[in-house]
Amino acid sequence: MAGATGPAEWARHWQYAELPDLDLLRARYIRHTFPRHSHEGYVFGAVTQGVEDVELPGGTVHAGPGSVVMINPEVPHTARAGVPEGWVYATLYPSAQAVNAIAADMTKLRGTVGFTETSVADPYAARLIGEVHRAAEEGNALAADSVLRVLVTRLLTRHGSVLPAPGPRAAGARDAARARAVLESRMSEPPTLEALATELGTSPFALLRAFKKQYGMPPHTWLTDARVRRARRMLDAGTAPAAAAAAVGFTDQPHLNRHFTRIVGVPPGAYQRERARTYKTGPGVPG
Repeated sequence: MAGATGPAEWARHWQYAELPDLDLLRARYIRHTFPRHSHEGYVFGAVTQGVEDVELPGGTVHAGPGSVVMINPEVPHTARAGVPEGWVYATLYPSAQAVNAIAADMTKLRGTVGFTETSVADPYAARLIGEVHRAAEEGNALAADSVLRVLVTRLLTRHGSVLPAPGPRAAGARDAARARAVLESRMSEPPTLEALATELGTSPFALLRAFKKQYGMPPHTWLTDARVRRARRMLDAGTAPAAAAAAVGFTDQPHLNRHFTRIVGVPPGAYQRERARTYKTGPGVPG
């Protein structure tokens, strides 16, 4: 998709009806940048052209062709182009339940699994990610499910481990968790940082520091991410974007559009159309 000004950005974020615990994204991004956010499930991304820079708590990884990026649930990260021409990639977003079920069935890992590396050079695994996409796009449920299991088993065997169980929470972590619960329950009308800190019996600075330490982002950034997550679930259920925007606390639909597009990678209208097309027509929808 090129024009007089060079290649254009494009993206498709969708779900294959036969694999409901998996989201898929194929895209080319040049100027688009993903702000700090996290996912409820895992991320497996394979770059086929260009370079993607992914900033994680441990540093920035530069993912080029043949590399696979693996991100555990709830790990905050950003993403942007690492070269002027951007990057092209295929990404799988399997749920935590799906990955842990495959781990229990196909590996010796027991418990909640995670990945010890965030970017590895593994052209074969990168090809498998592309094959899952192709099988889903062709409506081949048997192949899509089978290749996904081969991929997850390979990544877990080579780079996976059991995540340690969380220990007792310090006072700051408890305050952060309580603040998160308040923000979730009052998403459409959240308190100020000062009011929130007062309600929890702490100071704004202490709460801000504790929240960033616990969740990798300040409360206002976390809230935007949480609003987009809830809006996604509402769009999946058929809620109109304008109604979803109001329900989660965005000022209007353009406000939702801006943040949703930055975090998810496609506008909410395009996202909902792909979901509706997938659910209505099922497998075999052309890309």
